[in-house]
Amino acid sequence: MNKMMDTLKTLVNIPSPSGMTEEAISYTESELRALGVTTSRLHKGALLATFPGRSTKARLLTAHVDTLGAMVKEILPSGRLRLTQVGGYAWTAIEGENCLIHREEGEAIEGTILIHQSSVHVYKDANSAERSASNIEVRLDEKVHSREEVNALGIEVGDFVSFDPRFKVTSSGYVKSRHLDDKASVAILLDLAKDLVDQDLPHTVHYLISNYEEVGFGGNAGIPEAVVEYVAVDMGALGDGQHSDEYTVSICAKDSSGPYDIGLRRKFTSLCKSYEIDYKVDIYPYYGSDASAAIRAGYDVRHALVGPGIESSHSYERTHTSSMEATRELLYRYVQSTMEEKA
Repeated sequence: MNKMMDTLKTLVNIPSPSGMTEEAISYTESELRALGVTTSRLHKGALLATFPGRSTKARLLTAHVDTLGAMVKEILPSGRLRLTQVGGYAWTAIEGENCLIHREEGEAIEGTILIHQSSVHVYKDANSAERSASNIEVRLDEKVHSREEVNALGIEVGDFVSFDPRFKVTSSGYVKSRHLDDKASVAILLDLAKDLVDQDLPHTVHYLISNYEEVGFGGNAGIPEAVVEYVAVDMGALGDGQHSDEYTVSICAKDSSGPYDIGLRRKFTSLCKSYEIDYKVDIYPYYGSDASAAIRAGYDVRHALVGPGIESSHSYERTHTSSMEATRELLYRYVQSTMEEKA
């Protein structure tokens, strides 16, 4: 678990909003290659890794390194920046957060995301003002007071903006950070890879580390022909009316894309019961995964969604090490099992 946490800390501290994921993909690739795993890149930048098995039928596990973020939409006359969102989140989820503006050339420039009416001593509506694209701004940590001075720094419209993850593991086992969706799952897959290398697997296992999941099309290309079962390893969403929690592996029965394969779901619950893995089955009303993107793209695969339970998804997120352990154990038992002919 210490190694997994070290990997997760490294991953969340690599800025990788959707569309700017090369460094995170490269890190993941280097970790897999260090184990002797064969990898290749897809045309749109995703990573495919292969663990050979006895059967020609294959399984695919996918997790995504891309995260929420933003881009510079406008440079204001005041020298502040307006943003456009990359991925879906509430503006209130990033208000007050430190950020980096990634210039085309040179190191990133630091800033803070604030509402325009941030001072209660100046603005009567500081508390009541709606947080929206029109009044959320980036205050640069540079001496700038005009659009021209910002341009002179090399900041332009279209530059990516990443958020400070503020990663922390508590003594009680809680993991707090932005971007646990879905770098917690990538860390789990990297840790699991150590047990798959040189294993006598019943079926070939592929990893697809995708890089556009947050904008809807991360895992819908590059799927090898032999893949029969496609499992998205992604967060379980917590909140009112939800069954998932931060201590178990979450198994999704249905999300906004419709039901997941019932045969695979029952296989996962059966494995959990057989190996005494704590789990919860849940339904996510406003959710879509790389597995559902693959189905929409027309791939003839059985699809499933499992992962650690994440509190406050798409905000300052939290999970527990026990949830990550349960997810890893379930995936290990799954890839060691024989594939049924019929779901």
